Parts: sequence; structure tokens; C-alpha cells
Amino acid sequence: MKKPVLIAALAASLPFATPLWAQSPPTVSAPAADFAVLDASFAKWMEESHVPGLVWGVVKDGKLVHVKALGVQELDGRTPVTPDTAFRIASMTKAFTGYSILRLRDEGKLRLDDPVSKYVPETKGWADAITVGDLLHHTAGFVTDDPWGDRQQPLPEAEFTKMLKAGVPVTAAPDTRYEYSNFGYALLGRIVTNASGQDYAERVGATVLKPLGMAATRYEVRDVPQGQLAKGYRWENDAWLLEPTMAHGAFGAMGGLVTTGEDYARWIGYLLSAWPAIDKEAQSAKTIRAMQYGGGLLHSRRRPGAEGDSCRLSAIYGAGLVAASDCTLGNVLFHGGGFPGYGSHMLLVPDAGIGVFALSNRTYAGPSGPVWDAATALLKSGFASPRALPVSDHLRTAYATARRIWKAGGVEGEGRNLAMNFAMDRSDANWRLTLAEAAAKSGTCDLDAAIVPTGRLSGRFSWNCANGKIEGSLLLAPTADPQIQSLAFQSVAKP
Repeated sequence: MKKPVLIAALAASLPFATPLWAQSPPTVSAPAADFAVLDASFAKWMEESHVPGLVWGVVKDGKLVHVKALGVQELDGRTPVTPDTAFRIASMTKAFTGYSILRLRDEGKLRLDDPVSKYVPETKGWADAITVGDLLHHTAGFVTDDPWGDRQQPLPEAEFTKMLKAGVPVTAAPDTRYEYSNFGYALLGRIVTNASGQDYAERVGATVLKPLGMAATRYEVRDVPQGQLAKGYRWENDAWLLEPTMAHGAFGAMGGLVTTGEDYARWIGYLLSAWPAIDKEAQSAKTIRAMQYGGGLLHSRRRPGAEGDSCRLSAIYGAGLVAASDCTLGNVLFHGGGFPGYGSHMLLVPDAGIGVFALSNRTYAGPSGPVWDAATALLKSGFASPRALPVSDHLRTAYATARRIWKAGGVEGEGRNLAMNFAMDRSDANWRLTLAEAAAKSGTCDLDAAIVPTGRLSGRFSWNCANGKIEGSLLLAPTADPQIQSLAFQSVAKP
């Protein structure tokens, strides 16, 4: 097994500019004891799910801080899985397709609200109401097609063209509901080809794989070097059966990518590089963040993992990634991959700069549970936590105003630092009553604590006091000069 590697090289050849994480890679120390427990959790899941082999990893702030290979990549010779073992990642391929569509949009080569027939003339007549964005967000009205779509992987392009000319039935009107469609993403692959002037796989290779140094990642499974492919199995009648190997074809854009643990970690690191947003950042960061923006209607999902019953996810499908707000992890992006012989899952917690993934070689194994449990454990242990936002000059100035108001016991004399609504919402006399009451409960307070930004124009603060705490918050108005539009002080008694 190789040592953890820095996810960077060749980032300078990516579009627009070098990502922030590639400019100054951080030093990360990982608690080995925590990972030993998580390794055991994945091993237990493999045994219970009858999975021959698996590799899982954790990416934090642009670095692969943990990678663990378990089991075997093929049952005949019992060759152990390594971080360099190649797995098919099935529908996790869709993120590469979604990103490619957004790149073409940024280059002015397509619009998401354009009809599909503008880029695929064979669909004219039967798909005129369907847009590129409908395909991207699974709102085109096509019927959910798992597992039919998986078996279309090797379909020749000529046969796909015949299918497009003939047209396919829909199960709902476009833009009326979310309906996951592999056919729709295969159609996006054709759009990438036609709009870019390059073969789909060649386009992804040139714009993503090569710049990120993902030399072991490819669409044609037959090109994987001898002895490095994890053979795909299904569990049936209490035995493993070898699945047929499907060549790359017209449906490759929906699920055909073959990659390794170390290579896939580079992709995870690149996606996470878009957070946090910074001034004068590269266009590529904005393109990545656009992958979380969905269309159509929200849909409800069970949260994977042990805490699945604690809350459900209200999710929306973006561009090859599912975006949701989780009770424990906060804002997340994720996607699974199910394929004959393979099952995979990836989860990003962008605000914490962490990503977890797992690749396995059993049909529809779906290691989502241990992936989500691993991310949850890492955040709860303190190994990963949401990044602190920087304090803007406006917020720093406003916080100084809030401190003066507390010390003075009123807002008189701060007019130029307060928004026009401030005096209208509460008079100075009432402010004096409110502040006097809070001060009487809290006693003398230490005002040295820094403000914690919740945005460039908002923040919260906590002061330790003789009799407890003062919990405060402030919100600035959208004015050129820093002016407070809302301010609050709450006295909290000692427990």
C-alpha cells in the first residue's frame, strides 16, 4: 500500500487558474486510532454485505489523509485490493458529465435552457420541450431506468443514434418531478460530444483527468493494465458469480468510468477546492459550486448510516451531485454508484473541507452507510470541523460599535454607524432599559472575545461575565459604510 499522497500535481493546467488547495497544501495530522475503528466498520460491512474487495479513503483540505484497502480484487487468485486497484464507479461518473456540461456553458458553447434538439438533432420532434438543464437535473420526464440503463453501457454509438431518432416515451411532463434517468445522462454525453467537437471520453480526459493527474482513470475497462482491475461479482444463491465485463459505449457518460482509490481522491480534492469562496477566485471554483444547484422539485431521502432515523434529507439533484442539508453534517454533496459487479459512494462536507469515498466490487453493494458513518464520526471527534470565516473590515468596525453601545448603555451618538431603520425599530430610551436589564443580570463582562462571522455582514459573539454570559448577534445593512441594521444582547445565567 502506498503512503497517503498529496492531491495536487498538474493543477496548473486546469482551466482558468490553479486552485487554492494546490497553491498552498496544508499539513494534516490524522488520529490513527479513529481510523482503525472506521477500518473495522468497513470490514464488518463487507462481511455482512458479501463484498469481496473494497478501498475507502478520506480527503481533507486537499490531502488524502487516509486510504485503506480491504479484501481481494478477484476470487481466483485472491489478489489483494490496493489503493491502485481499478474499480468501476458507476453513477459517480455522472459528476464528471455534469461538470463537463457546466464547463461548456461557461465557455459559451451551450445554454442550460436550450432545447436538447439544438445539440442533438435526432431528438427533434419528440424532445422539443426538454432542455439541457432538464437532463442535468433529472427533470426531463424520463422514467427511472435502474437497472435497465446499466446494461446499456456497451451500446454502440450508431445504435444509440437509432434510439434517439425513434424517440423514447416519457413518464411525466418535463419540469414536473424528479425522476432519475441514466438515459438522460447518456444523452448529455452526446451533447458534450456535439457541443465541444470532441468525443465525450476524450473531452473528459483532456479537461479533467489529464490536468488532475488521474492517469489510472479511464472509460474503457479493457485498457486497465493486467492484474489491476477489481473483477465485478454479484452475490446470488449464497455464492459469488462473476459479472460480464462491459466495454465502453454510448452510455459511458452515465456510469462508465474506471478509477482507483488514489486517483479518485484527486477528483474529491478538486471538488472541495471550491470552498470556501474567495475574492478574485478562478472560474473553475464557481463551476464546481454550480454542481450543487438543482432544478425541479425537492425530494425526500432517508439519511444513510446509523443515524438514518434521526432525520430525513430534503435533497435536490444538481449536476451529477445530490445536494442536501443534513442534521449532523450540515450542507453535503453526495452520490452513489451501482453497476453490475460494482458499488460505490462518495460524500462531501464542503464547509469542513472533507470528503469520504468507498469503491467496491459487488453488484449494487452501495457502501453509503459506512461512508456517512465515517464522515459523522470524523466531525464529531473534532478531526474535521466547519472552517472559520474571515472577519471582514465592515464586520470588525460594526463589532467595535456594538462594544461601545454596551459600555455606554445606549445607542446615542452612534447614528452614523446605525442603519436608518435602527432608531425607528427601537428608541434610545428603550435601548437603555434593555441594556440595563441585561447588564444587571450578567454583571461585569469581558468584551475581548472575537466575533464569529456568519457572513461578511453578520456575526455572533459571546462574552464571559461575572454571572454568566452575554450572547450577542449583529447584522449589517447593505450600505457602502458599515451600518448596523439589527443588534441583540441576551443574558444567559450560569448553569
